[in-house]
Amino acid sequence: MTRRPFICGNWKMFKTSAEAAALARELRAQVGGVAAQVAIAPPFTALPAAHNALVGSSVELFAQNCHWEASGAYTGEVSAPMLRELGCAGVILGHSERRQLFGETDATVQKKLKAALGAGLTAIVCVGETLAEREAQRETAVVSTQVRGALAGGLTSADTARIAFAYEPVWAIGTGKVATPAQAQAMHATIRGLLRERVGGAADGIRILYGGSVKPDNAATLLSQPDIDGALVGGASLQAADFSRIVAAARERV
Repeated sequence: MTRRPFICGNWKMFKTSAEAAALARELRAQVGGVAAQVAIAPPFTALPAAHNALVGSSVELFAQNCHWEASGAYTGEVSAPMLRELGCAGVILGHSERRQLFGETDATVQKKLKAALGAGLTAIVCVGETLAEREAQRETAVVSTQVRGALAGGLTSADTARIAFAYEPVWAIGTGKVATPAQAQAMHATIRGLLRERVGGAADGIRILYGGSVKPDNAATLLSQPDIDGALVGGASLQAADFSRIVAAARERV
């Protein structure tokens, strides 16, 4: 099955509203209209400005997180319906920084996934092991637990069209290190197998992205692997030229 490549830029806590709008306009001009699916995920405060800059473009707007409730007494949180109202097409869930720094668990990721899908958003669910876990040869067990935890509530056939996974080895995020293409492909194949256990043949249509120091000079090699369907890009997504080159690498798979 041919899966449409998907490149998403996670801007983390970078870019003011004005800066986000400027970068979104640059990206719109450089990558709008490509065959690959392209999205950017600015900070919450910059979502309206980025949305306005992208109106009429094929570049989609994603958020970096959401709460599992639609509303309530949750100071500092943002719900999935609120993101839809701002023009978001999707949301990143369970990023390792959220898990490590803010106490997210497989259970909370599962609840957020249910909320995001219920609000009509696409969800990118992040999974990955730490360096200590890989050195202890526990990477498969850790990632398998995270995947199964995210899907504990089950998926409908309609859900599978609006969910992607992102394998991000924690030791490669923001470090300049990157999993070898063989390491990345092996884990992506494992994730694909786990998805088949849950949703059968529909798993072949679910995209699995790679994240962890993806840059223009390694994107093509990573994306040439059979089970790597795109990239969740961190630092390189903050520069239009770099992000555009990564998107260009994804075109080769279309």
